Amino acid sequence: MIRKIQKEDRTILVEITNKIDIFNTEEKDVAIELLDDAINNPNSSYITYIYEENGKILGYYIIGTRALTDGVFDLYWIVVEPEHQKNGHGKELLLHAESYVASNKGRWLLAETSSKASYEKTRNFYFRNKYSIISEIKDFYTIGDNLIVFGKYFNLKG
Repeated sequence: MIRKIQKEDRTILVEITNKIDIFNTEEKDVAIELLDDAINNPNSSYITYIYEENGKILGYYIIGTRALTDGVFDLYWIVVEPEHQKNGHGKELLLHAESYVASNKGRWLLAETSSKASYEKTRNFYFRNKYSIISEIKDFYTIGDNLIVFGKYFNLKG
């Protein structure tokens, strides 16, 4: 089941976020900051959904509209409990996010990631789900660590 975030979800979501080895401390802090905003601010721009199975939270995603656009959404985080990765939960979360974007007249869903070797599985996840590289900025995060922007376009006409 995929549902909206609730205040009582925070503890387990923080635990799941902290288990993700490829996230550094700053990345984990940012993810938790966005979760806190979604929980504590009813008008948060960080739209957050939880993946729950048999009463256990296994993952989440956070999206939001891109400022100064009228149909572009950013996928800020998509996170699945490490022991439950490779079971299709990430794909289900992504499909839900795509459905949310399409039902809210979105044209694009963008996901930014790193070029570091540790993010290869992340990049492959987007390729498997029919995302394309929209842009790449050399040495963005640090020297040798490029920003890669993946995107999927939604044709609203048909």
